[in-house]
Amino acid sequence: MVQLPEIPPKRYFTIGEVGDLCGVKPHVLRYWEQEFTQLKPIKRRGNRRYYQHHEVLMVRRIRELLYEHGYTISGARNQLAESPDVWPAQVDSGLRNIDLEDEDQPLKAAEIAPLGAVEADWESLNRLRRELKDIRLLLTV
Repeated sequence: MVQLPEIPPKRYFTIGEVGDLCGVKPHVLRYWEQEFTQLKPIKRRGNRRYYQHHEVLMVRRIRELLYEHGYTISGARNQLAESPDVWPAQVDSGLRNIDLEDEDQPLKAAEIAPLGAVEADWESLNRLRRELKDIRLLLTV
């Protein structure tokens, strides 16, 4: 298994950066965009591609399926359709550790760090968590 570099906490990544972070060439990424509908980088002026964090994770998952598990493109596509969860184990476990019930305990940056989260307004995240809890209470009555 190839050790890939840590994904920096940025909002957007160029195709070259994604290639470096995922161990694939840019022309391979462009080809995968045609083969995997989940990959839809934002295209800006001059057709420049900008990938978001979740797309970098998806590229890593596709790479893993193709290069490490030996799937064909079609097989990898089917595997992704059957199990769309592309989050690595450390991200998944990081999410499970966040207690959504305890609204008096605000979220801390360290709790969300496994997500490689971009700059966030923690106050807004905590307010959103409280609102979601209130909505859930309304729905259960």
